[in-house]
Formats: sequence, structure tokens, C-alpha cells
Amino acid sequence: ENTQAVAEFLSGHKGGAKLLYPGLKSNSQYDLAMSQKSGGGTIVSFEVMGGMEGACKFMNGSGLIEISNNLGDAKSLITHPATTTHKKLSPEEKRTLCISDGLVRLSVGLEDIDDIKEDIDKAFDEK
Repeated sequence: ENTQAVAEFLSGHKGGAKLLYPGLKSNSQYDLAMSQKSGGGTIVSFEVMGGMEGACKFMNGSGLIEISNNLGDAKSLITHPATTTHKKLSPEEKRTLCISDGLVRLSVGLEDIDDIKEDIDKAFDEK
């Protein structure tokens, strides 16, 4: 529920660009995802404007959401795939996989949803 709420919050947010979350009806894979599972999952990916610099400022601007290379915990965590999980890929391979320099992956935890949204807004404001 928290991840769905975060995805809806980020949809059209002034600080973000491309949003990747299969639980949104606007996602091209929504029908397929919903035929295979009951929800969109716990990870939402989105591009932060400003490329790598913008993504890093966003991640560092967060107070509640911790930066991590490993996602999937009860607490909210964020990572930058271009410099962590997909670091060794060539620029062409990253483009094919839609791994831009501004892309971040947010594993939404069990914190109060209003606290998560507030932290996301704060992180965008820091950028």
C-alpha cells in the first residue's frame, strides 16, 4: 500500500521525470503485472531531473530514506543503479535497460506514508 501511494504521489511530481511502477494503470505493463500478481510490488523506480548530479543530490537530501546498495527491508531504502548494481554495464547496455544516470530505485518501507512523502519532497527541495 505504501509503495502504491508513493508511486501515485510521484506521478506527475514536479521534481521527477520518468516513473516506472507496474502498479500504475499508466504503466505499459500494468495489465501483465496485474495478471501475475496482486499489486505493483515494493520498489518504484524514477528518474530525477539533472542526471547523476540530480539523483545524488536527491538521495543525499533524504533524511528518512537511507541510501543502500541492497533493497528490500522493512525500512525505506534508495539506490542509484548506474553506479551500483549496473555499474559494470556499458553505456549502450544501460540505455537498453533504461538505466539512466538520473534513475533511482526506491524500496518503500513500512514507515508512516506521510513521513515518506514528506521526505521525498524534502529530498527534491534539496536538489
